[in-house]
Amino acid sequence: MASFRDLLAAAKSRITEIDTNAAADKLSAGGVSLLDVREPDEYDQGAIPGALHIPRGHLEAQVEAKLSDKNQAVVVYCAGGVRSAFAADTLQALGYTNVLSMAGGFGKWKDEGRPWRQPVTLTADQRNRYQRHLLLSEVGVEGQAKLLESKVLMLGAGGLGSPAALYLAAAGVGTIGIVDMDEVDASNLQRQILHNLDRVGERKVDSAKKTLVGLNPDVNVVTYDTRLAAENILDIMSGYDVIVDGADNFPSRYLLNDASVKLGIPVVHGSIFRFEGMVSVFHPLRGPTYRDMVPTPPPAELAPSCAEAGVLGVLPGIVGSIQALETLKILLDLGDSLIGRILSIDTTDMSFRVFKLRPHPENQVTWDNRDRIEVRDLDGLCAPWLSH
Repeated sequence: MASFRDLLAAAKSRITEIDTNAAADKLSAGGVSLLDVREPDEYDQGAIPGALHIPRGHLEAQVEAKLSDKNQAVVVYCAGGVRSAFAADTLQALGYTNVLSMAGGFGKWKDEGRPWRQPVTLTADQRNRYQRHLLLSEVGVEGQAKLLESKVLMLGAGGLGSPAALYLAAAGVGTIGIVDMDEVDASNLQRQILHNLDRVGERKVDSAKKTLVGLNPDVNVVTYDTRLAAENILDIMSGYDVIVDGADNFPSRYLLNDASVKLGIPVVHGSIFRFEGMVSVFHPLRGPTYRDMVPTPPPAELAPSCAEAGVLGVLPGIVGSIQALETLKILLDLGDSLIGRILSIDTTDMSFRVFKLRPHPENQVTWDNRDRIEVRDLDGLCAPWLSH
């Protein structure tokens, strides 16, 4: 029967070991993945910058999802070089063709005065709550920590704001601001799932806060029980990373657009009408904005509200959820967002269409002109306000 030493010797005979000098040289040259196979408590105490962390016990189950290119060079390390040898042997058995185990491990690396850092850490409760995020290499611990440090402002706690806020809170967005000056009404519960019958008559922002904090105590919910206006919009929006637009009228949308352009804050726009919806991302620094899509508002008779035209209750759930998804993509710098594109949804035939959105040549409310933008209440007048 083989002993531990026999198994270790056999593993080392099948792999390639390098010392810390060679490992540092390879990392400096680039094109190398660095894999830390220590236990979570060891990793939390310090790690080599840029390392992907997969505990040895989870290696076989997780590595192929997180290191998809099996031909890329991988340097594996542990505390002293033992577990990394076994891990390197396992990786080779899984088909990885260029695997190196760092002899001496993190202990030697640190003793030699080489760079290391204290990784971002989560509490045990947070690891449990967000474990499905942590399994995604595109998110992981650092991405989740970034979400917990992020701030998102919801314009409205109604049909669109309800699903968007619920999913953003569940995802662990650390600060969620909510602007709404209305109260809970029974006729809204067909679609405004943040609220319930017991809260009819309560202020919407208070009801929303109860729901979100009850869902995730990590989230700090900041309420603004006020009408968004030129006199307060810049102060309210300042400091937020993303704005989720759930407004249902054109003056509010133009006011939000001009303030977001002036501050350089992206807006995840959503709108609904009967059985149809649309979503886009208006990023002042990276693409077109609302005024590029709608240079002038349509006449009031051609833009009825949901109260006048009706809306299928589940539709805001679809659109608001997509808004939440686009918000998370912006916060995590993940994938290809809807910047410069409009996603149109028709639920009667369940069709999803994407249209390109380009800057309007006559739009003067742009990031380059931000110092000239004067944010004003429009009162139905939607011409751009720029100082001269």
